[in-house]
Amino acid sequence: MPDLSRELALGSAAGRLICGVDEVGRGPLAGPVVVAAVILPPQGLPAALAARINDSKALSQKTREQLDPGIREHALAFSIAQASVEEIDSLNILQASLLAMERAVAGLSRAPDHALIDGNKLPKRLLCPATAVIKGDALSLSIAAASILAKVFRDKEMERLAERFPVYGWARNAGYGTAEHLAALRRHGATPHHRTSFGPVREVLSIS
Repeated sequence: MPDLSRELALGSAAGRLICGVDEVGRGPLAGPVVVAAVILPPQGLPAALAARINDSKALSQKTREQLDPGIREHALAFSIAQASVEEIDSLNILQASLLAMERAVAGLSRAPDHALIDGNKLPKRLLCPATAVIKGDALSLSIAAASILAKVFRDKEMERLAERFPVYGWARNAGYGTAEHLAALRRHGATPHHRTSFGPVREVLSIS
């Protein structure tokens, strides 16, 4: 289970502000990539809340939605940012994800002293030093908390878009390339929210 050992090693107990950063939505064929940045208090979260927090991918949708308000309430600061479909298509998904990370850290109401970034790549224009943590959402409580906020936010965004474009099943698949989504893509074509730089979407567009 994720803990605060990395935050403590960076001085959180002495008052240094350490933010965890994670992204959601690199793989889908549609919708933005979303990043959350979270600064937890030095004493951590209430034990009952912290015990339930894990990598968002390891949690059910119901559990994520239950944890989201508690993380928002007890965090010292949090920020959620996006990179648009247009930015994904023009920059590529990796660079768009790194851009959204920069925006999330810059959006925090309290400037962090250090950032823990999930993965093996670091944005170049962060406002503070940073450390990349591979599988960080399973190791760092701050990163895991960020993964939950980002996932809940993005899922709700895809549900909102699904109301306008119901045939693609985005409320169920969050824009990922499920059989339902691919079949609808072939039948109805792409929307402005599809990533035209992604192979399956590009293929449908070339056919149509």
